[in-house]
Amino acid sequence: MTLWRTVTVGITTAILIMGLSSAVWAGDARQNLSQDSTLEKVLKRETLRVGFSTFKPWAMKGKNGEFIGFEIDVAKRLASDMGVKVRFIPTKWDGIIPALLTGKFDIIIGGMGITPKRNLKVNFSDPYEFSGMSIVANKDVAAGKSSLADFNNAETRVSVRLGTTAEKAAKNFLPKAKILKFNDEAASIQELLNGKAACLVASNPLPETLAKKYPGKLYLPLQADFTSEPIGFAVRKGDPDFLNYLNNWIRVCNSEGWLEARYNYWFKTEDWKSQVE
Repeated sequence: MTLWRTVTVGITTAILIMGLSSAVWAGDARQNLSQDSTLEKVLKRETLRVGFSTFKPWAMKGKNGEFIGFEIDVAKRLASDMGVKVRFIPTKWDGIIPALLTGKFDIIIGGMGITPKRNLKVNFSDPYEFSGMSIVANKDVAAGKSSLADFNNAETRVSVRLGTTAEKAAKNFLPKAKILKFNDEAASIQELLNGKAACLVASNPLPETLAKKYPGKLYLPLQADFTSEPIGFAVRKGDPDFLNYLNNWIRVCNSEGWLEARYNYWFKTEDWKSQVE
């Protein structure tokens, strides 16, 4: 064997060894990634821990003390399809993403709008629903106002829930108005009812529900929602297996019509009203 052939054979052998080593390393890395996924941890724990915050009718506490609502149905179905129990962990909205990142729960299922800012911190599934922003106004304070432009001035006080996409929508569409931010949904509503705010910006059906509940005090100044926002599951970054499962679960539930049916029940009927206070 010539020196050249010896060198060539040596180089070829080295390349093959390096290639095999790389393949083995890549295989080990994929295996470790799969074992470390939230999906595998949930299956071993046999419990899916769900972070959420209360928004009617997304999630509410019923008369019997249990949580009910669209998101509650979604979480229960997801856990059932995984063959595990579900544990609900109510969390203040402005702290829900930090709580996810610190491992307090496995997933956020709480009507969370997909936004670029949130996406910097968490990964989102495909949208499983869409939410639209609307306005409900105080008849005495906002008399005669019937457009976004009517509310977009320095004299108008707008009530929103802190950390929600409603807060962002109010800033974008009503930049001249004074935005009043509240941690609690009930507090933001009370500000409107007391006449300290001209209007409340929130995702429907809350504005519609409030207008029906307080017809003597409130009204809907707009004929339709002024935004359409995608809603997705939020999970920690670096977990492709869990995200893959969630996306395929959404596809299956959409193909069956299950998600639409549950949405229609909670958002387009009042059949559930007797279950809450």
